[in-house]
Order: sequence, then structure tokens, then C-alpha cells
Amino acid sequence: MNKFFIILFHTFFTKLKSKSFIVSTLITAVIIVGIANIDRIFEAFESGGAADRTVSVVEEGDQGFADRIRTEAEALGISTDDAGGLTPGEAEEMISNGDLEAALIVSADASGLPQAVYKAPSIADERTAETLRQAVQTVKEEVAASRIGIDEQTLEQVYAPVNFTAEAVSDTARSQEELDQARFLVNALVVVIYFSVLAYGNMIAMEVAAEKTSRVMEILVSSVSPVKQMFAKIFGIALLGITQYILIITVGLISVAGNAERGGYTEVIAAEIPVGLLVYAFIFFLLGYLFYATISAVLGSLVSRTEEVNIVITPLTLIVVVAFLISMFGINAPESPIITGTSYIPFFTPMVMFLRVGMTDLPVWELAAGMGIMVISIVLLALAGARIYKGGVLMYGKVSSIKDIRQALAISKKEQ
Repeated sequence: MNKFFIILFHTFFTKLKSKSFIVSTLITAVIIVGIANIDRIFEAFESGGAADRTVSVVEEGDQGFADRIRTEAEALGISTDDAGGLTPGEAEEMISNGDLEAALIVSADASGLPQAVYKAPSIADERTAETLRQAVQTVKEEVAASRIGIDEQTLEQVYAPVNFTAEAVSDTARSQEELDQARFLVNALVVVIYFSVLAYGNMIAMEVAAEKTSRVMEILVSSVSPVKQMFAKIFGIALLGITQYILIITVGLISVAGNAERGGYTEVIAAEIPVGLLVYAFIFFLLGYLFYATISAVLGSLVSRTEEVNIVITPLTLIVVVAFLISMFGINAPESPIITGTSYIPFFTPMVMFLRVGMTDLPVWELAAGMGIMVISIVLLALAGARIYKGGVLMYGKVSSIKDIRQALAISKKEQ
């Protein structure tokens, strides 16, 4: 058992001190901080930009549209001023000379309703133009409504949002707040499992392939059983992953806690999340990691060079992508037949079954069945994978898919 822990901690500390681990952790932490402060980042980029332009409103004719449009634009956050003494040509020339920042040329169309042209040195900033369009649209609706005898109060009632709420009748059904919390956790777990399989699974396969390339494997096999090697590497990388996620989650919680009072989606994240849901998230993450990591270690034992790892890992990656897409679909339809069916397929269970746990009132027996299927699958995969791994680490040559597995099994039998 001492040899098992020697390999485990050697794998852990070697990867922990690697530049790739340090850089990826720092980059991820920066991204998390950026997401938590996304509103402030947008404000910083908008400050002093095109959104801060003062738009001069020029009206052709005397319909009285300009003042009403200015009022609407100001209400939507656009700074305006009155340039009624200018002609459209003069306004355009002043913009070209830098005397005006931007102009909105307002006129009446053939029906006598307001229309406008936005002129600026650059129209790359679409938000300003879109906001002005909304202001002109509002005034147009008011003018059209007044012509047919609809007063402003009636018009507001017509365009007011409908009062609509969704309420569950069942006492065990989740509230909207609980669903928002579950939706966030499900999204987070799906993304975590997806990237964990791609990153850590590939890391395990590369570790085995690198040792075979350097012929270190032949020395290891003579002193430590291949089965111990496989599980030592799996748990070593698992410990590395847990360490990395603890660091990232800590940074994320600190960032979210510091911005929760600003409102928005961070309130959902910072809200009190049921402990049970967090426990299920950890359980399914662990089951998913062990399942995919065992497959990755076996696949890594079949190749002789690190350049061939991507060849054998690609099918597994595609399966994970399918599981990811199914989970994304299930966020909005967690009770659909395809979600229920795929939640019992081991390749999809970690993501899809947790989605059902978080988004629906799942019976205990279904939850137990999903966990049982994963545990049985991991045990069977570990038993079969250990035999393949035992023979695979002694194989050298080009990858030939299924034939390599048969050859690995034949070699493992001879070693027994």
C-alpha cells in the first residue's frame, strides 16, 4: 500500500507544480472574477465611449416631434440637446468637423408620422442607435394612437406587460427561487464535469503514455502492480482536481459575496442553496470522474506515444459532448422522455440524473437506481479496465483500436 501512495502523491505533486496547472488555475480564477464583476467591466468599457455622446436632435419642419423624442431618449439614458436651428446638412458638416458629437435628424414620413436618421462619426456602437430607435418608435406609437382617438393612458394599458405567474400545486414541488438555484448548480456541474473529463481524463491518459514512451513503465511494472498504478494515478489526478476546484470555488465565492448586494443574477448564486443539492452535486461529480477517469487510464495504456493519445480519447470526448448537449436541452425540459431515458445510461447519468434531481421532484428509488447503476458500472469497468491496463502498459506499437484491447487482455492472462 505504501507504493500505491508513493505513486499517488508523486502524480499529485508533479502536476501541482507544473506550469500548465498554475497557469490554467490562474486563468480560470481571473475568468471567475471577471464574470462576477461583469457589470462593472461593461461600465468601465462604456465610460468615455460612444455611449457617452451627446446627440443633437434636428427637426425638419415644425411637427413638434423633436421635444417628445428628446424626452423619451433622456428617459432611456441618452444625453441630448436641442439643435433645432440647424439644417440636416449643417449638422452633418459640423459632425465631420468635430463640432457636434452626433445628430438625430427627425422628419415626418408620407403619413405624417415621425421618422429619423442617426448620424455620427462612427455607428459601430449599435446600442446608441437602437436606444434612439426605441425613442422614435415610442413617439410614433403615441402620435398614431392620438390620431385614432386613443388617449395616452389607454395606450399604456395596451402595452403594459401581462400579469402572469406560475405556481405549483404540489406541496413537494420546487419554488421559482429553488428552481433558479438548481438551474445554476446544474449548469455549473455540467460544465465542471465536461471540462473535468476533457482536462483530467486527457491528463491521466497522457501520464500513462508518457511513462511508456520513456520506458519508465517497464521499471514500474516490475515493482508495482499495474492495477495499483492505474488507481494511484486516477486518485492522484482526482486529488489535483479537487485542489484546483477548491481554489477556484473559493475565489468565486469571495467575488460573488462582494457583489451580491448589486442585484442581478449574483443574488441567485449568493442565495442560500440547499445542502442536500450540494451533496448530490459532489456525489455525481465524483461518480462521473471515477467512471470517465478509469476509461481514460485504460485508453492511455493502449498507446505507445503521447501523440496518439488524442486518437483514442476522441470517441470518449464525443460522448461527453453528447452528454453535455443533452443536459443543456434538459435544463428547460427536465421531465421529457429523452432526459428520463438517458439518465440511466452510465455515460450520461452523472450530468443528466443530477439535472433531474435539481429540477424535478425525483422519487428516491429513481435516484438510488441512478447511483446504483453508476457504482456497478464503475466496479465492472475497474475490473475489466485493470486487466486491459495490466496488458496495455506492456504493449508498444501503433494504435489499432479493438485489436489492442484483445492483445492487452491476452498479455494480462500470461502475466497471471
